[in-house]
Amino acid sequence: MDCYLMCVLWYILPLGLLIHLLCFIFADADFTLLRASLMGHRPESKLKGLVVWVTGASSGIGEELAYQLAKCGSRLILSARRNDELNRVKQHCLETSNLKDEDILVLTLDLLERTSHEEKTKAVIQHFGQIDILINNGGRSQRSLCLETSVDVYQALMELNFLGTVSLTKQVLPHMTQRGRGSVVTVSSVVGLAGAPLATGYSASKHALQGFFNSLRTELTDFPKILISTVCPGPVQSQIVDNAFTEELNKPVTTVGNQGHKMPTSRCVHLMLVGIANGVKEMWIAQQPFLVFYYLWQYAPSFAWTVTDLLGRKRVQNFKAGLDADSAYFSKPKTS
Repeated sequence: MDCYLMCVLWYILPLGLLIHLLCFIFADADFTLLRASLMGHRPESKLKGLVVWVTGASSGIGEELAYQLAKCGSRLILSARRNDELNRVKQHCLETSNLKDEDILVLTLDLLERTSHEEKTKAVIQHFGQIDILINNGGRSQRSLCLETSVDVYQALMELNFLGTVSLTKQVLPHMTQRGRGSVVTVSSVVGLAGAPLATGYSASKHALQGFFNSLRTELTDFPKILISTVCPGPVQSQIVDNAFTEELNKPVTTVGNQGHKMPTSRCVHLMLVGIANGVKEMWIAQQPFLVFYYLWQYAPSFAWTVTDLLGRKRVQNFKAGLDADSAYFSKPKTS
């Protein structure tokens, strides 16, 4: 009997490891999130009727969040600086869902105007009576080398990405603690876990968000029904590069490049909503080879540094040669 059991284990264990390896090769999210997508609650059932406030809702991930949440039946607050774009997004939500006009509130918001956040929060509560989920998605990226970047750019990144997000969260959180439930979901980045060249300030702002919300989560242990979740996407098809900071505050990005190699926005947002519906505290969302870096930095940081240095050198070389930074890993450097 013991011999038979050993024979079974001899074949079953390697087969199980092989299956897990194959799953990882084709994975586009961490195993906890993928398991939730296969076996967990459906966003359509868990998010229906909830009041969800989305910042940065005029484009990219925020826009797609609005569309998918509308199809789930969530009532929405759409916030960004561009009112006309928000109204465009609202109209599309109404055309593709069963929501009524009063179910979607367009609320212009500038994360830099922190003195307005209390008033904006009161306006939301007055309209809907509650806020069930706050999705902190607003922010800007960066494409510049540290030695060439003005300190004003670093200040702007921290003011917008970090302090703006913290300010709005602090206005919404007392409402959630009073009710004893709610979710604060913050879009961080892969560079919030591991730095990347050309994004020193952006990475710093995302590291700050990771530290803040990880610490906040531990402060709220007396509120088990309040979810503090961070989302760490890899490269996603969006307009974030178009509006990225460069070495000077008002200097635009010269080369945006092709977005084809990045994860489709719809897939990223679907996984985010799965994570929210299932109470996932941290979500890693990225296609390979980016996903493997999450695990390398977690479990083999010394090896991760070696690989990152090699790829980072190529990224900088391509940037200096005038190539798009995001497609640098998929392009050969120009030669003079």
